[in-house]
Amino acid sequence: MSIITVENLSKRYIIGHDKGAQGMFKYKSLRDTMAHCGRGMYQRLRHPLSPNREITTLEEFWALKDINFEINQGDRVGIIGSNGAGKSTLLKTLSRITEPTTGKIHLGGRIASLLEVGTGFHPELSGRENIYLNGAILGMTKAEIKRKFDEIVDFSGVEKFLDTSVKFYSSGMYVRLAFAVAAHLEPEILVVDEVLAVGDAQFQKKCLGKMEAVAKEGRTVLFVSHNMAAIQRLCTKSIVLKEGRIGFQGEVDAAEKYYLRAGSSQAQRFWPEISNAPGNRVVRLRAVKFVDANGNVSPQADVRASISLIIDFHVLENAQLSISVLFLKDNDVHVMSSMDNYIKDTWGDQPEYSLGLYRSSCIIPADFMNEGRLSAVIWIYSPPIAPNEAPHVKLFDAANITIIDSRDFDGARGHYPYEWGHVTAVRPVLKWKTERIDAVSSNFKI
Repeated sequence: MSIITVENLSKRYIIGHDKGAQGMFKYKSLRDTMAHCGRGMYQRLRHPLSPNREITTLEEFWALKDINFEINQGDRVGIIGSNGAGKSTLLKTLSRITEPTTGKIHLGGRIASLLEVGTGFHPELSGRENIYLNGAILGMTKAEIKRKFDEIVDFSGVEKFLDTSVKFYSSGMYVRLAFAVAAHLEPEILVVDEVLAVGDAQFQKKCLGKMEAVAKEGRTVLFVSHNMAAIQRLCTKSIVLKEGRIGFQGEVDAAEKYYLRAGSSQAQRFWPEISNAPGNRVVRLRAVKFVDANGNVSPQADVRASISLIIDFHVLENAQLSISVLFLKDNDVHVMSSMDNYIKDTWGDQPEYSLGLYRSSCIIPADFMNEGRLSAVIWIYSPPIAPNEAPHVKLFDAANITIIDSRDFDGARGHYPYEWGHVTAVRPVLKWKTERIDAVSSNFKI
């Protein structure tokens, strides 16, 4: 029985571009704005027929385009896609937060949405008061909240601070309480957007367990996440969005394979046939992939986590080999290079590889890369190699991964509201030390 039906759903936004800012957002102070208005009035009085060169141009942007699908009661559907694919817009439209531009949505039951954790919390109110306030905003009656109050408090783990204003809560406490309220609704449809991107590992596990319990009760779950392991564990079906359209819908395993192959994100590449793989008669690639600390292929990684580049290759003739990789940021900036044997005294004395399949891995430590797309260029050659001599393997954009930082206060930047060194390729966590070395003289004057 269908509980959600979406027909020809599209959502359009109108984007303005300020020509004076060359299409980019430009901060203006009040003084700048007043001066700009004054200049504009003067120009219009002096040249009333001249065009305004700084007029804002408008552009249509379709966040969603011609979306069609049906979800049956009890289905657990994972929605995946790269950043900007339209996932959050789809959930907001289903939740009636945003009106569609065209198309129809039919819902066969009450829907509860957890799209932005903590929406509806008042910082001056206590945790106890916010449970009632947030519950009411999410559609719970006072009697329903009272009946579930103890369960919500127990799940959140903030009992000791229940009568403390939430403005004094840590970000983790805030998130736990917000999720606890939303998770204890009893809707027919539960919509969750990236809640597992926040909180510690224990809390994330608890969230997944709660959503699994909701699904086992026969309720329908829509779950957006970049965590493919969580999608695999929780969901039975998946929808892949690509540039606002449905690229694939079906079983989770097939959806994950499509997602990893499609789009600009290609965290893994695999060549099942040796004859079609990059290389020559000496070496051929079999697979290249970026994996997280747990060994899982992922198109994205947090700046705080280590990642590894894994290279599988066939050796078809006995040879001395060296494996080298160049890392590029956003396909342009040369970040760094590395090779499996770079010690000067052993250069030219690489190990002898006999026939077989080999795996080489290169680990990039946590808290090193900056945000952005990281791609790998791979060389495999027999040293010493002459300048005009071709290597056995030379593959550009062999695999790529997007480094991200959470935008919530649990992210690496914490309360800092801006990008960290947005023009740099790396942003390592370095050791700093500041100490007083002398007292300022009493007669010192500026």
